Amino acid sequence: MNSKDLKILNLFKFDENLLISYSINLLKIIIILILIKIIISIGSSVIQRFFNKQKQSKFGFNEKKADTLSELLKSILRYVMYFIGIMWILEVLGLSIKTVIAVTSVAGVAVGLGAQNFIKDVISGFFILFEDQFAVGDYVEIDGLSGFVETVGLRVTKLRDFSGDLHIIPNGSIVRVTNKSRGNMRALVDITISYEEDIDKAINIIKDVNEKMKKEFKEIIEGPNVLGVTNFSDYGATIRVVAKTEAMKQWGVEMELRKRIKHALDENHIALPIPKRIIMNYKKGETNGN
Repeated sequence: MNSKDLKILNLFKFDENLLISYSINLLKIIIILILIKIIISIGSSVIQRFFNKQKQSKFGFNEKKADTLSELLKSILRYVMYFIGIMWILEVLGLSIKTVIAVTSVAGVAVGLGAQNFIKDVISGFFILFEDQFAVGDYVEIDGLSGFVETVGLRVTKLRDFSGDLHIIPNGSIVRVTNKSRGNMRALVDITISYEEDIDKAINIIKDVNEKMKKEFKEIIEGPNVLGVTNFSDYGATIRVVAKTEAMKQWGVEMELRKRIKHALDENHIALPIPKRIIMNYKKGETNGN
């Protein structure tokens, strides 16, 4: 075997060793990723079981508070494990911790703005939690976006609106919050009757409906009460009914009130207004009403 053949053989051996080294490192990275995923899954399950027990305990957290803390801790767990995983993988690739820190310091200048936003989101998230501005399950309006809170995470808050759209809002951008789930809510129903009908009779019929509703619905805190005639429109007189209900129960009460009032008015032959149009026939001088 000549010297040229020996050089080729040595090159092949070097490439073979390099390939084995890369394969081992790739296998280690895959194992690290699997371990991280398993730890996150197990940790999330433990957190969920803990807070489920808290919700059932007399001295534990209420349901909304427990769900909020559960989602927050899961979010923190994910971020911590992602960081550990990245550091572990960099070490497998041959980068020492000192090198990683040095590179991170240099890169920190370039991503400083992003890091500032991240820190702002995290700090805002903690303030939202500790000030109890809202919790998972609350119906809120945040800067013009409304929906039920699905997640209060370390960095973002997720809202699900009635159409099913999911709004993801960075915590640091939240300026104004309207929580519609705290305290009693107002149920409001407007009923317009025709001008030809007896308003006093209609009001008495609505009052009877209100009394029955109050007895049957535990979620009604106060009322329903007839405020009186609040408007005269092109079609008729508007009678307003209001009630106070438990949080998030107002819509159901409003729909039931409308249905019952409509049935009661129909039974007593109180007509709701129908839009009318007057057509003038100038040629014949006749008037037709439709």
